[in-house]
Amino acid sequence: MKHFKLLTICLVVLITANLQAQTDYEKGMQKAFDLWGTNPIEASQMFERIAHAEPDNWLPPYYAAETLILDGFTKMDNKEVLEAQLNQAQNFLNDATAISKNNPEIMVLQALLYTVYVASDGATYGMTLSGKIMSLYEQAEALAPNNPRVVLNKADWEMGGARYFGQDTTPFCKDVERALQLFATFKPESKFAPSWGKERAEEILKDCK
Repeated sequence: MKHFKLLTICLVVLITANLQAQTDYEKGMQKAFDLWGTNPIEASQMFERIAHAEPDNWLPPYYAAETLILDGFTKMDNKEVLEAQLNQAQNFLNDATAISKNNPEIMVLQALLYTVYVASDGATYGMTLSGKIMSLYEQAEALAPNNPRVVLNKADWEMGGARYFGQDTTPFCKDVERALQLFATFKPESKFAPSWGKERAEEILKDCK
């Protein structure tokens, strides 16, 4: 009987600890998301700390990278700062990929990181990275053809290429419209799984019309 009570107490302690850890994770992630809107660098640092505490979870390093990548679009006039930031983002993406291989969400983010390089200096990076970006989107599409971020970002990249070469972008508007339809039914795998992109799709469609 004593052994049973001891075992019960141990199980309760373990379950409570697990619930507490989960709660700490959720609180930390939410705080990082809240920070993102005002200070993406601090948000990235918080995601990084969560990643150290959750070594088997690909989401914290994924978001640590995403905050830096998206912020990179605002820092293209400072090459030194941008390169350091993208190098750090790449390290986070490498960590996420090591945890979750062949993940289309991570592939999309990797393509976006390369896109920042191309947007910042097309003469230097256009030839070397354009093929890699398209290849990543094609791989992601093969794995998840109905993922709205895959469909949207592939179309967005192709529209940018069409504009650069003076070609018609209209065919890609249909893909963006399809992405928006997919956003309406897409269900993230977990509470903090990627769900972004709908606003960008709506913005592009306004330009299409």
